[in-house]
Amino acid sequence: MLLEPAAVAVFAVVGAGTAYGIAGMERTDVPGLKTESDGRWTYPTLSKPPLPSGSPQPYAPENKAEAHYADLRALLLPAPEGAVDDKALRGTDGWLATKDFLAEYSDKDERDELRQKLVDAGLRHVAARGWTTQDGTHTRIYLLHFDTAAVVDDLTGKVAPYSGPGYKVRGTEAMVLDNGFAEVPWPGKFSRVAYAESEPYGAEQVRQAYLAAGDVLGVVVQSRKGTAKAVPFQQTVTLQSQLLG
Repeated sequence: MLLEPAAVAVFAVVGAGTAYGIAGMERTDVPGLKTESDGRWTYPTLSKPPLPSGSPQPYAPENKAEAHYADLRALLLPAPEGAVDDKALRGTDGWLATKDFLAEYSDKDERDELRQKLVDAGLRHVAARGWTTQDGTHTRIYLLHFDTAAVVDDLTGKVAPYSGPGYKVRGTEAMVLDNGFAEVPWPGKFSRVAYAESEPYGAEQVRQAYLAAGDVLGVVVQSRKGTAKAVPFQQTVTLQSQLLG
């Protein structure tokens, strides 16, 4: 499990300093995923959205707050080729209600506790996207925006300790650190914590990851009947992290 941020060159400038194309979109170039037949999905070419004039990238030397100035909704990873959009995650004008994010968690008492933690941390808004691919994998991505990176770091320690998730996602029993990430080079300049549901699990397996990306907490959840495949999960988390980095 790679827990420390690692710098990997994955961006190429394509505009006047505000829009960045994401390299590595060819199947053989995605960090840590080397062959075309390993189950990866085909994503559209990605690029970072333009920034407001004069605003730095989140990890630029002058951006000490590690703030994201781009529209958070434009930083969501798009669905891969052939996937069916999850309309329930579209929200209103692209913003998801906090209660709809909390519905990802199964226990009411835990939802209430997490809701209060989000309030105390000053949650500004939630952007979300989801889809289901042809093999039945259901992906949900949530980007939670806060005022400071310090708040996100503190919250991540509570919701994603290394011992196991702080709050139980729907359909799960026991979750353990996803050791499959240990060999995947990390493109983000921030930490990640990933989990996989351990056997025995029910009709489907769940994988989830938390990304402490400056003033944004990213949450990625994938579930699939039978086994949730490791490679598409690693690919999805890696590409979403590139957009946030």
